[in-house]
Amino acid sequence: MSDTPSPAPPAFLGVETSLTGRRWTGPAPALERLAEALAQDTGLPLPLCRLLAARGVAPEQAAGFLAPQLRDLLPDPRGLRDMERAAARIRAALSARERIAIFADYDVDGGASAALLLDWLRALGHDATLYIPDRIDEGYGPNVPAMQALARSHSLIVCVDCGTLSHEAIAAASPAEVVILDHHLATETLPGAIAVVNPNRQDEDGRLSHLCAAAVVFLLLVEANRQLRAEGVSGPDLLRLLDLVALATVADVAPLVGVNRAFVRQGLKVMARRERPGLRALADVARMDSAPSAYALGFLLGPRVNAGGRIGQADLGARLLATADPAEAEALARRLDELNAERRLLTEHVREEAMAQAEARGLDGPLVWAAGEGWHPGVVGIVAARLKEATGRPAVVIGLDGGVGKGSGRSVSGVDLGAAVQRVAAEGLFLKGGGHRMAAGLTVAQEALEPAMARLGALLARQGADRPGPRALHVEGLLMPEAATLPLAEQIESAGPFGASAPAPRFVIPSASVSARRIGESHLRLTVRSSAAPLEAMAFGAFDSPLGPALEAPGHRLFHLAGRLEINSWGGRSKVQLRLDDAAEA
Repeated sequence: MSDTPSPAPPAFLGVETSLTGRRWTGPAPALERLAEALAQDTGLPLPLCRLLAARGVAPEQAAGFLAPQLRDLLPDPRGLRDMERAAARIRAALSARERIAIFADYDVDGGASAALLLDWLRALGHDATLYIPDRIDEGYGPNVPAMQALARSHSLIVCVDCGTLSHEAIAAASPAEVVILDHHLATETLPGAIAVVNPNRQDEDGRLSHLCAAAVVFLLLVEANRQLRAEGVSGPDLLRLLDLVALATVADVAPLVGVNRAFVRQGLKVMARRERPGLRALADVARMDSAPSAYALGFLLGPRVNAGGRIGQADLGARLLATADPAEAEALARRLDELNAERRLLTEHVREEAMAQAEARGLDGPLVWAAGEGWHPGVVGIVAARLKEATGRPAVVIGLDGGVGKGSGRSVSGVDLGAAVQRVAAEGLFLKGGGHRMAAGLTVAQEALEPAMARLGALLARQGADRPGPRALHVEGLLMPEAATLPLAEQIESAGPFGASAPAPRFVIPSASVSARRIGESHLRLTVRSSAAPLEAMAFGAFDSPLGPALEAPGHRLFHLAGRLEINSWGGRSKVQLRLDDAAEA
């Protein structure tokens, strides 16, 4: 048997190096055959069937996949350990009119999780106390002073999107009892709460490890309503809460597969009704002029909700999501919009310094990292994501203050950053650290910075982070401009929403001529022709790479164009356009 590695499949259309320096890859021949068979069996268009085949959808499953029903995909909440106990304890607190505090993380997932509980409790006539720690003064998760203070006036504290690693702080809450609803990676030993509901506990089977914290809280409410029904009590309507679950799922970059996909699809429908004052006000300040989409959740609404926790008052986002007062919602939304604008300026400043430092250190190792005095802890995660995208390697960015660094990291597919950070923390090189596969947070003493990052890099190298291979752009296949119709785009949208672990399909318009017009500083609008039917395209940020200058240059060259179909709605009319990702000379 030969040890010679099998050769890489040929580049799609022979594009070894595109205008943005990527090698194009297409579907394997076996997958193409499955797509053709699927098209014959279902009557669905081949471009859609290529996507369904890539998702592993069989012919008999196609209809259900394109119209997923939450009732068919919702897992039994009791499949998670401690779920019945957690729901029973919260119900008991309601019945006894105990004072309940909700301790939440300061990001979108934490804010949405808190708002879910606050909304549900309010519907049953109970007001709870919201507590969100300050990112700079208190850091992530429960801390001893805060838990002790809450315990003095509350008998039940519910920690959402945090708490799994907070052994000392949970113990300090006595005599109050603590319920933890979380999704971050756990160690073998759990804190002394009366219930720890977390699909990423080490004694869970991992089937629900893709859930964000808000989804875990939603399942808790499903179980609590079930227990109420057993007592003859009608619980609040949970379907109206799915807008919060959808927002958290997308903003926390949870994989859009299985029940997560149904959560987001149904949540977008709820959000379109504009019934929640906070999200309605936020959509207005973000100037959303079309129906909500996964893109809007991730890039318009999510960053604004996050802005309070990043550089402002930590509880602004959760208060916005939970409020029933339209006037309060409008004031909070305006403030978050202002903070988000400030956050963008801070982010760009730190990004420039971090990239220069990382380049000086070298970008070919298993970890790209940078640390700077005074870098705002609220933007280091965003900058880490930018470094990861630019280099194709896991990235960590750390803000130093008073001899202590607080950092955030983002990973690449196939590299579990959270587990590596947790390992370094367990070895004592980080003061604190944890997270999940794609994102992690850490605290490190400045004198331990170099050895700690060296150790983290070594652990990531074991996972192959120093061997990322050539940058690739995957495409589903060819598409002629005349086939890029509005009905096809609508059918492809029915296979969404698209996001983490479920990217939108990308097609190639071959051998096309283009006419281009610059929009603003960095965007490009194109008219694409490869036969009689033209197709409009947009290349956002085109002049941040060689893509813009090449396509704008005069001449009669032909290009292969890779991009995603999208529906552009404006003034009550909809049309299809190509969102261009890459191009190569034909």
